[in-house]
Amino acid sequence: MFSITAIAHHLSGLNIPQPLLATAESENAPIILSGVLLTLVIIYLASKVGSEIAKRLDLPPVLGELVAGVLVGVSALRLVIFPEGGFTASDSLIMSGLQLLNNLSPESVNSIFAQQSEVISVLAEIGVIILLFEIGLESDIRQLKEVGIQAFVVAFIGVTAPFAAGTIGLMYFFHVAAIPAIFAGAALTATSIGITSKVLAEIGQLKSKEGQIIVGAAVIDDVLGIIVLAVVASLAKTGEVDITNVAILLVSAIAFLFGSILLGGIFNKTFVAIVSKLKTRGNIVIPAFIFAFAMAFIGNAIHLEAILGAFAAGLVLDETDARNELDELIKPIADLLVPIFFVTVGARADLSVLNPMIPENRSGLLIAVFLLVVAILGKVITGWVVFGIPNINRLAIGVGMVPRGEVGLVFAGIGTASGAIDKPLEVAIIIMVIMTTFLAPPFLRIAFGKTDEPPASGELANTQA
Repeated sequence: MFSITAIAHHLSGLNIPQPLLATAESENAPIILSGVLLTLVIIYLASKVGSEIAKRLDLPPVLGELVAGVLVGVSALRLVIFPEGGFTASDSLIMSGLQLLNNLSPESVNSIFAQQSEVISVLAEIGVIILLFEIGLESDIRQLKEVGIQAFVVAFIGVTAPFAAGTIGLMYFFHVAAIPAIFAGAALTATSIGITSKVLAEIGQLKSKEGQIIVGAAVIDDVLGIIVLAVVASLAKTGEVDITNVAILLVSAIAFLFGSILLGGIFNKTFVAIVSKLKTRGNIVIPAFIFAFAMAFIGNAIHLEAILGAFAAGLVLDETDARNELDELIKPIADLLVPIFFVTVGARADLSVLNPMIPENRSGLLIAVFLLVVAILGKVITGWVVFGIPNINRLAIGVGMVPRGEVGLVFAGIGTASGAIDKPLEVAIIIMVIMTTFLAPPFLRIAFGKTDEPPASGELANTQA
């Protein structure tokens, strides 16, 4: 997941005294804005074309957005790229065009490229925060409570099984050292709740028992994944685990999620009272977003994910009388910002790691096959640990936990930055993340069976996208 904290830290390091769109040379601000606007045009065009084609092929539209992102990203046209992948302004067709039009120096265009990329990254982060807020609104908190134990078991097995199998397998079959193997095993624990929940909404299964178990397990999985990441990161730095830090994270996560739900009843009355007194435009949606962003901030501030806070905010407001109207008000905002997230996820996927002609990729490809098998099986088996619910679609639950998405890339990035993993293992992890991200949406559709009925009204009914 893109980290707002990391972005803010990076920006502070640039020592920029003006707003985000300004540079030390204020005359570059309009050029940064031009780059942002042109990038958004490409993202929206790619998103709409990709989702429309996927819809006509009877595939989840989100898969079309991911594939479209690949085509405009680092693997193909290089229209939407980011400096985190080691790219410079000269690699971007948009930046090259702006450089020619404005006669920019190489130093200026690189500065513009960095700041333009930060803006797009922040917009993508806001997009996924809004998506999880919307998912929280569409999730039935009573039903989530009913499947809470099953969701926890699914999440626990979905973290421990791939972690253990991946770590032990790498050490035994490929003779990988302990710490790199643990890092790779940790990358296998992730689940991309954004991708799975969007597919569930598109096929009308978000409020099904299976959908609620998947969403609940993915949220718990995210919390467990953060704790696992904290453990392996401290292990990579010091060679030992900081028990205090892990305990603080665990207590914070439990207190935050359960506290949000328990206090929901009190806040609901306050929210309705505030809304009833506001008479100007936006009297419902603005207070709702104030609450969602405040919860996302708190989640981020206590070293959890901002999306967890947004999801908790949605669960709380799901119980309000204004919920149905709020659903309709949020949809156009989500339609505007959520595609940025999915297209940029695809754009960041560098498929060159699949090329066996590159020598440094070869050793990673065999490891990647092993990691991919573990990644899929380690999550699919979770469907068979669900208990007490007759006639449940166990395969759908397991497949719904498969996509790693941007979360898996975070593990790979931290592992590389810390020096814990080498290039072949990094390549293998990236391949695993890419393949699980792109395979899960169509297979989730297959697991549920073809659904001709549209989603229920109010259920993220963005099937036209």
